Amino acid sequence: MDEYAKSIIPIIEANYEKYTETERYIADYFLKQARPERLSAELVSKELSVSVASLSRFAKKCGFGGYREFTYEFRNSYVEKSAVEQQQSRLVLDTYQNLLNKIYSLLDEGQIHRIVTELKWARRVFVCGRGSSGLAAEEMATRFRWIGIDMTALRDNEDMRMQSVFLNRHDLMIGLSLSGTKSEILYMLDRGFQQGARTMLITGKNRQTYEDFCNEILLVPSLQHLNHGNLISPQFPLLLMIDILYAAYVNDDRMRIEKIQREVQRTLRGNEDR
Repeated sequence: MDEYAKSIIPIIEANYEKYTETERYIADYFLKQARPERLSAELVSKELSVSVASLSRFAKKCGFGGYREFTYEFRNSYVEKSAVEQQQSRLVLDTYQNLLNKIYSLLDEGQIHRIVTELKWARRVFVCGRGSSGLAAEEMATRFRWIGIDMTALRDNEDMRMQSVFLNRHDLMIGLSLSGTKSEILYMLDRGFQQGARTMLITGKNRQTYEDFCNEILLVPSLQHLNHGNLISPQFPLLLMIDILYAAYVNDDRMRIEKIQREVQRTLRGNEDR
């Protein structure tokens, strides 16, 4: 993990929707213009025409004790942007590396452990997504079924609404939405939560309203703020998080899962011999 460094930039991006108009103005400054040698509260307050108190509130909404702690972490994670034009292949690779660093910065191992526990105890798991998120939902369901989890992918609006009627406290509902705005995904999570199901949203946005109906909000990097982000497949951040969850689940009960995988392979070979 030596190539990866914790950064507060993805934290600012993920919580962008929570900020007031003034706080978004401050966030834009740190996302696009801020330099480590000009971060004193007095300088930034004067440059942005905002109060020092606004800077402090912004820092606390990012999860820090105050503005001084925020700027300390910002300086540690600051990377000078290169103005040198690069080859297209290098741009793609650098964008992927940037994305990997961002997901590392957002990762909460305690939360991953809680989700693995939820996956172990749920009788049924439904994972839903639309568009590219729907493709990621299919991938997730396929992988976890191979290790013994009763997981179903839902990509159609009518299927989601119909299944929501039957959700109960034994079920786990997982929604995939990078934008966090897909109404059918949010509806199913809300309906499931009201009926006692455990609910989880994997998203690139962190809104206060999600806490009303989501037991877990698992953040992934947003492609919106990546340089040359349009070069990256939109489901890639979701697939990265699915791999992390899969690896954590397998590692938590490796012997049992390896036994399941051997039995599956034996069964498949048996079908080929017929």
